[in-house]
Amino acid sequence: MAYKDVYDAWKADPEKFWMEAAEEVHWYKKPSKALFDDKAPIYEWFSDGLTNTCYNAVDRHVEAGRGDELAIMHESPITHATKGITYKDLQKRVSSLAGALKMRGVEKGDRVIIYMPMIPEALEAMLACARIGAIHSVVFGGFAAHELAVRIDDCTPKAIIAASSGLEPNRVVHYKPLLDQAIDMAEHKPEFCVIFQREQEVARLIEGRDFNWHGFQYGVKPADCVPVEGNHPAYILYTSGTTGAPKGVVRSTGGHLVALNWTMKNIYNIDVGDRFWAASDVGWVVGHSYICYAPLIKGAQTIVFEGKPVGTPHAGVFWRIIQNQRVKSFFTAPTALRAIKREDPNGEFIKRYKLHDLQAIFLAGERADPDTIKWAQEKFGVPVIDHWWQTETGWAIAANPLGIEELPVKIGSPSVAMPGYDIDILDEAGHPVEPGELGAIAIKLPLPPGTLQTLWNAEDRYRKSYLTTFPGYYETGDAGIKDEDGYVYIMARTDDVINVAGHRLSTGAMEEVLSNHPDVAECAVIGVADELKGQMPLGFLCLNAGCTRDHADIVKEVVRDVRNEIGPVAAFKLACVVDRLPKTRSGKILRGTMVKIADSQPFKMPATIDDPAILDEIKVALQGLGYAKE
Repeated sequence: MAYKDVYDAWKADPEKFWMEAAEEVHWYKKPSKALFDDKAPIYEWFSDGLTNTCYNAVDRHVEAGRGDELAIMHESPITHATKGITYKDLQKRVSSLAGALKMRGVEKGDRVIIYMPMIPEALEAMLACARIGAIHSVVFGGFAAHELAVRIDDCTPKAIIAASSGLEPNRVVHYKPLLDQAIDMAEHKPEFCVIFQREQEVARLIEGRDFNWHGFQYGVKPADCVPVEGNHPAYILYTSGTTGAPKGVVRSTGGHLVALNWTMKNIYNIDVGDRFWAASDVGWVVGHSYICYAPLIKGAQTIVFEGKPVGTPHAGVFWRIIQNQRVKSFFTAPTALRAIKREDPNGEFIKRYKLHDLQAIFLAGERADPDTIKWAQEKFGVPVIDHWWQTETGWAIAANPLGIEELPVKIGSPSVAMPGYDIDILDEAGHPVEPGELGAIAIKLPLPPGTLQTLWNAEDRYRKSYLTTFPGYYETGDAGIKDEDGYVYIMARTDDVINVAGHRLSTGAMEEVLSNHPDVAECAVIGVADELKGQMPLGFLCLNAGCTRDHADIVKEVVRDVRNEIGPVAAFKLACVVDRLPKTRSGKILRGTMVKIADSQPFKMPATIDDPAILDEIKVALQGLGYAKE
């Protein structure tokens, strides 16, 4: 079948389409139907079925006689370690940890926070929770203590599983002090913590609360898989960059299994026994969907990589691993390819390695710029596929489905809607616009299986954030166009979220930190174009009247504050002091206009601007930072 046939089949009978897809995963009790819409617009999938994610990702492959095949390959160029774990080994490891958690009172529905670097034990912790029906919430390793504390208070975990440290190319990131600080700050206190001690740093354990990973499991009876309902939450994943009330995306078990299993073959062309690598992190949605779950559900081999695209040790590390592990399909962020291209523009490292098994490169996390795609196409000679999805959706909204049909690539577009997604481009009144016209990208409800079920303990916020602007639609928060062939183009965010190296970060959250500085009266943060990271945050500070302190000192302090409150992932390094901010007469700060000035783009003078002369002052300030070039 061609893509159009598959998409049309879904549209003609969604129920039949997803029930057939559900046949490919294991159920203790098969669902009576796919879609449950009695609580619309809160939709559920496969609610009355009974299944278990860990059984689907591990045990069923062992029972099928594939226990000696590799499930996980760990590659750490930082520690110079390479380690393979078979499906049989993984079953033993996961059932042991699950048994220990169960013995300490963790049961179905309890939450467990996981705070770990890119090591196999992070996946084992996720799968161990799924095995006993506990709901895990992975927090990006090394995230600031304040951010971790907010998540502890929101999901109230019974336990936290962490590592003693994470590793960067030139330093050790001390996780345990951050964890201790976060627990001190949080109102909710976990009953216990399990700490995986790394060779590079042995952390101090607090007696009565903290347990060593290996000692915790000693002599414990392994746990069997616990059947859970199809609508049982598999995990909570917090969208990054929020310092206020966090948005905990809830993924339900049945839809998660069915959708991810479907994507591996149909989008990525990965089947049982193939080798797949998503170069991301388990703290982000890509790590959940395509490092941990989808490859293992399909019965493929997944790679866990602890390193960077450059500097560990050089710009050829990705290609060395692809060669040595015979990777068939590779998934990374455009920012990683840009970093490599900057270090190795002629592809000299690429020539060193034999990449015969590589059939495709997939890009996601931010818009893939045409120069990077063309460079990769030329250097690798394989399809370079941009595809678009979100933390909320968990898998691709729009893609080029290589396992069904390789569609023509249109550079600048993540291609076409996947089955389950009916995409419209809407004007402000909610009416579909003509092909080629810019508008808000919205998806007709219901969203397909595997997408967010709700927000944790915040159903009203879920409705308000995603379902109310355009009734009958899910609001993506992105603006773009759709052409005559149905190809979607993502042009911009419709809110104040910027994209730094594939990580969605809220400028409002950063402004909240800046405004807390005692010398700052008013502030604004915008995202400016950056060749390497896609966007970088830049802050404007209006100081209190009478402040005579050195501006450079204040800038250093706010940079430090953002790092402490939100974390290094924000990459907040640029700020300048200005006398005033450009605003409309109603008081709205003209951030969009400031972005255009910074990026040296033409703009129309906003009709409602209070004082046009302010824009000249902003331009001068930006030029002092190397932006707003003539």
